[in-house]
Amino acid sequence: MASLKVSVNLGEGYSDPMRFVECAVVAEKYGFDSVWFGDHLLPWVHSQNRSAFVWSVMPTALDRTKKIKVGPVVTCPIGGRYHPIIIGQASATIDNMYPGRFLLGVGSGEAMSEAMFFPQGWPKWRERIERLSESTVLMKKMWESRTYFTFEGKHFKMNDFFLYTKPKARIPVYFSAIGKKAAEYAGTYGDHLVTANTPEACRDLIFPIFESSARKSGKDPSKMEKMVEMLLHFGDKKHATEEIKKSGYAGVFSEGAFDERDPRRIQEMARQVSDDIILANHYFFDPPDELIGSIEKFQKAGATHVELVTHSFPDRIKLLGEKVLPHFKKKK
Repeated sequence: MASLKVSVNLGEGYSDPMRFVECAVVAEKYGFDSVWFGDHLLPWVHSQNRSAFVWSVMPTALDRTKKIKVGPVVTCPIGGRYHPIIIGQASATIDNMYPGRFLLGVGSGEAMSEAMFFPQGWPKWRERIERLSESTVLMKKMWESRTYFTFEGKHFKMNDFFLYTKPKARIPVYFSAIGKKAAEYAGTYGDHLVTANTPEACRDLIFPIFESSARKSGKDPSKMEKMVEMLLHFGDKKHATEEIKKSGYAGVFSEGAFDERDPRRIQEMARQVSDDIILANHYFFDPPDELIGSIEKFQKAGATHVELVTHSFPDRIKLLGEKVLPHFKKKK
């Protein structure tokens, strides 16, 4: 099997900002490839009770570490909460300060953090993915252009613009895609893919579409990462569904969650989610061998990178670093 990168995803909730920085330090200590931060205005569910501005937290995490790569997974530069020019400038500045250590994950967004910035109405997915695709083109133009340029897109237009503080390294764009249509956009506009699917769906659907689209765009898929997000549960598997429902986080998997604006409502929607759906969307640490086996299934399906969702709990990262990561480091 090909070598596998293993990263941690801290999400956006549960803790104050400096705890996220602490998590990044722990992740580097144990040798994870990167650490990802959620970028939400509001937390996914009310019980998470925190949601800091990630663009203030990431530079501090970079400053407290030496090598580990850092990025948002994912930010949403579709012209609502963030204009792509702002994310393009922020990314360039961070990379200028910490060259080669910044990764940019982008996605089409969810209503809970974005809809309030679209007074004309929350755009349908088709418009949002068009905006996201156009924004990646614009940001790359910003980073690369050595002269003033004009950008004439469907959703974004810039007349005579130039970014003065450039990145010092090439900033890789990880393009989020859950479904097959999004996977096609990811291959065309992204440098790498980030998805959340079963190993079978990745192998048979998402990865082939992503690679085919990349080839059509003149890219070499073998140089593009296929990163899979794995949501972990560290408690007793027997009582997992009860615990996850009680926390309210299961609401994330309810129908319509991405179009719901209120984290309190998403938390309530957890009651509608079946035990089977909860179990199908979580991977279990206890015992560690079970998680190792789950990761290997993705590796066999063609994944080249997995990001393990620990949320902002250093002890969980430590457990993974001691019990799981060495299994994959030996294979590199």
